[in-house]
Amino acid sequence: MKLPKETKRYCPHCKKHTTQLVLTAKQKTRSATHPLSRGSATREKLRRLRGGYGNLGRRSRKGPKDWKRKTKATKRITLQYKCKVCGKIKGIRKGIRSSRIEIGEKVAK
Repeated sequence: MKLPKETKRYCPHCKKHTTQLVLTAKQKTRSATHPLSRGSATREKLRRLRGGYGNLGRRSRKGPKDWKRKTKATKRITLQYKCKVCGKIKGIRKGIRSSRIEIGEKVAK
């Protein structure tokens, strides 16, 4: 997907239309130490797959770690807009699902 390097958009800080640079947000992954990560005991308790004081080794059905997972072919690339007048970055749009985005000449994967 090709996008221009600069666009003219409304800046809520300047309160007028200004030229803005199109940037991509840094890709972040979910941390494995996240308290509600897949397969964690906390998440299982919240989903009522495990609870009480008794035999915690038993599970009513297979645990989340044993489920088959399908990986997506593309990632969501989030766009940001940087105002040339005030220098504020905003307008983070909902991520566009694409294998790559070309901003001017720069390619974001």
